[in-house]
Amino acid sequence: MTVARRTARWAVPVLLLVAWLGIGGTLGPYAGKLGEVSTNDQAAFLPQDADSTRVIEAQKAFRQQEALPAIVVWTVPDGRVTPAQQATATRVLASLNGTPQVSGQVSPALPSADGRALQGIVPLRADLGEETEPTIVKLRADAGQVQGTTVYVGGPAATQADLKDAFAGIDGLLLGVALGVVLVILLLVYRSLLLPLVIILGSVFALGLACAIVYALADGDVVRVDGQVQGILSILVIGAATDYALLLTARFREELARRGDRFAAVRAAVRRSAGAIVASAGTVALGLLALLLSDLTNNQALGPVGAIGIVCSVLSVLTFLPAALVLLGRGAYWPGKVRAADGGGGVWRKIAAWVDRSPRRIWLGTCAVLVAGAAFFPMLNSQGVPLDETFVNDAPSVAAQRALGEHYPGGSGNPAIVIADAGKVAEVTRAAQNTPGVASATPVTATGRPGAGDPLVVDGRVRVDATLKDAPDSDAAKKTVAALRAELDEVPGADALVGGYSAQQYDTQTTAEHDRNLIVPVVLAIILVILFALLRSIVMPVLLVATVALSYLATLGVAALVFQNVLGFTGTDASVPLYGFVFLVALGVDYNIFLMTRVREESLLHGTRQGVLRGLTATGGVITSAGVVLAATFAALVVIPLAFLAQLAFIVAFGVLLDTLVVRSLLVPALTRDIGPPVWWPSALRRKKDLEPALAASPKEA
Repeated sequence: MTVARRTARWAVPVLLLVAWLGIGGTLGPYAGKLGEVSTNDQAAFLPQDADSTRVIEAQKAFRQQEALPAIVVWTVPDGRVTPAQQATATRVLASLNGTPQVSGQVSPALPSADGRALQGIVPLRADLGEETEPTIVKLRADAGQVQGTTVYVGGPAATQADLKDAFAGIDGLLLGVALGVVLVILLLVYRSLLLPLVIILGSVFALGLACAIVYALADGDVVRVDGQVQGILSILVIGAATDYALLLTARFREELARRGDRFAAVRAAVRRSAGAIVASAGTVALGLLALLLSDLTNNQALGPVGAIGIVCSVLSVLTFLPAALVLLGRGAYWPGKVRAADGGGGVWRKIAAWVDRSPRRIWLGTCAVLVAGAAFFPMLNSQGVPLDETFVNDAPSVAAQRALGEHYPGGSGNPAIVIADAGKVAEVTRAAQNTPGVASATPVTATGRPGAGDPLVVDGRVRVDATLKDAPDSDAAKKTVAALRAELDEVPGADALVGGYSAQQYDTQTTAEHDRNLIVPVVLAIILVILFALLRSIVMPVLLVATVALSYLATLGVAALVFQNVLGFTGTDASVPLYGFVFLVALGVDYNIFLMTRVREESLLHGTRQGVLRGLTATGGVITSAGVVLAATFAALVVIPLAFLAQLAFIVAFGVLLDTLVVRSLLVPALTRDIGPPVWWPSALRRKKDLEPALAASPKEA
């Protein structure tokens, strides 16, 4: 080989490494800056055409400017509130009028019916952003001037401050835990020092690139990102990049042991694994992009944000990692030796032999287990998470809501907001008051407070505040919103809209149900088309999707039991089943793609029976490791103390392990072995290669 050619061979990997080092050094900091352009204002993610969204716009005309109410509650442990305590509380509240953080008029301190509590409503500006949490802290301290009382601050403003506090560790803590877990697993898998660090470095580079792109899009208001989407992006990129790296490095080790030459081994490894990696990434990316069909803005954001993360992961694995492997060669596995992977030291050979002996018994048994788990799926309540379960720990806003509910109507300080025609204010108010579940209804006046003067009329419209009897986040309050809308629809010419916190929760829930019915079939169709193209078969893709869908239902069934009986959740967020479906079906198909592309490759040479056995043996160890890595990275979401992320973490982690250890390891190979060559129909694979075992067994018939 000439010097020029040898130099050219080394130049490409060196240039790729330099390019990625530049990307990491320049864009890496964006992994910690994404919080600067994210928002945790849940009103920003409402359905675009819902009544509650239209009410937010209409409120601006009533000088509300999207105010976030903070509800201050004083309780007296023993006895009743004294006049002096009420006077002090009112003075504290009055001192807030005109301050920069307050939008509108602060209410006086109003005693409860039982005389044991006081309540004041402070309308804070909705655009406080980073100032929300310190404002709530100061408000709580100021309210502490009322001697002999216990002070709580709740309401939407306090909830938003608690959300900000919960997401405070998302940049450092979540990323550190996820990378630490992955590093430990990789060290155990490879028993080497350099390769795990290289894989981790590649995933960090991919995350930096993805975060920089998302930062630019969010800063330009192309997508709207919240803390949940930010956390899922980090986990998704780390998990996916590591999974794809495991597949590539396993193939590189095989080729290096067979060929000896590092350049030839890398070329062969990339050529033989790139198809599976790109196809599996395509299922996840396109499945996520299907979320663009959602009417919820945070779902729409997760679609392109997640797809960007997947694309960056694949780009890193197919460029940075091969370059690093070329430069390291056998040293990547130091202090271990380079040997062809045996799928787990004979364990997977034994599993393959068991599948070969009893395929029908295995697939019937595993199906029975999955069906048994899926039987509990209807028990999963996805009607939303009540406020007292939103945070895994007891957040201050949750304690405040609990104290408020003990002394006042559940919806106090957080009413349903009705915007209606001014000429129908009396009829609208009367209809609202007569609606079951409504404690009171009063028009807003020119003073900005209900009941004090004539109704405020703006552009021929009025606002009526309807206080609900139940807590604003409860199922009962959501049913009251639906009943209130039905009652107001019967008022001729009122043209009434019902908004407010309870209405927002109701609209989000109903929209999430609509999204599931629309997006689930689309995701299934996308995955089937990709599998049809990859495996050149109709039977096999249908089997793969059906088994993964059954695994998903079984996972939700188990989750229902665990959430209710172990973790104490009475319900899940309305978006959890949809997110779980997109991740589990797409990622579950990933592992089957890794397996079946290898099975097809082996079947072309040895027939379907041997293809199943050889493919399962060759990929068993690496796919199991990939599944454990992905489950562990999603499990890291539990460090953020929110029920939504804890529920999603369990569903995805458990579901991935179920797909990896049961569906991919037993169910799919057993079905393929039992069906035999017809599983590839109408591919030429069945017509040509799969006749060889039959011919060998029955030469006379042939």
